[in-house]
Amino acid sequence: MIQPTLPFIRLFGAALIAALILPGSATFALADPTETARLDMVETQIAGRDIRDPLVLAAMRNTKRHLFVPETQQRHAYEDRPLTIGHGQTISQPYIVALMTELIHPQADAKVLEIGSGSGYQAAVLAEIVAQVYTIEIIPPLAQWAAERLELAGYTNVSVQHGDGYYGWEEHAPFDAIVVTAAAPHIPPPLIAQLKDGGRMIIPVGSRFRTQQLVLVEKTGDRITTRNMLPVRFVPFTRAGDQTGY
Repeated sequence: MIQPTLPFIRLFGAALIAALILPGSATFALADPTETARLDMVETQIAGRDIRDPLVLAAMRNTKRHLFVPETQQRHAYEDRPLTIGHGQTISQPYIVALMTELIHPQADAKVLEIGSGSGYQAAVLAEIVAQVYTIEIIPPLAQWAAERLELAGYTNVSVQHGDGYYGWEEHAPFDAIVVTAAAPHIPPPLIAQLKDGGRMIIPVGSRFRTQQLVLVEKTGDRITTRNMLPVRFVPFTRAGDQTGY
């Protein structure tokens, strides 16, 4: 048997590596195995309904939802439903995340406050579009989880704080938009105060015992207008000292 020379081995090895990394290669070693599911999710669940903002659609395509759910839920990451993330909390249905994002009219230079970091997924979607996201989570393990997941996913324009979201984040106010991901019995006045003139806030209002409404708040000077957008069901807005929600 003729043994190949060392230069041949080196040449063959280099060619094999090149074949593995060249665009259009048949190998799936470097492919994202969730990409097809994520694109299908956007096509059928989001664009297939009534979401039209190209920035929102692009953000939903780019944000890897499976990174923001527990390992036991990852196989369900791109399904049309909320998922549990522990501590009595959930990650919202993808369509609701997209709708809430679209309703605040996000722009590239915007600064957005999120109340209720949860898993970090809504913050990640916002971070795909806007300049800076500030997000507050009252449950310490979830605040840590969100911060770790956002860092793992490569987001550098999101700041996570553990605290009571009722009072907002005054240090960084005013905000172009505010997204609240838990149902409050009323719209917290501190959040209205921290909303920029011309800004928008989206918040579920109601309790766990009756139908909640997703409410769009718009601020123009001293004038505050609200519109009920659709009935929803969110976990309750939890305050400091009240881990059951109020």
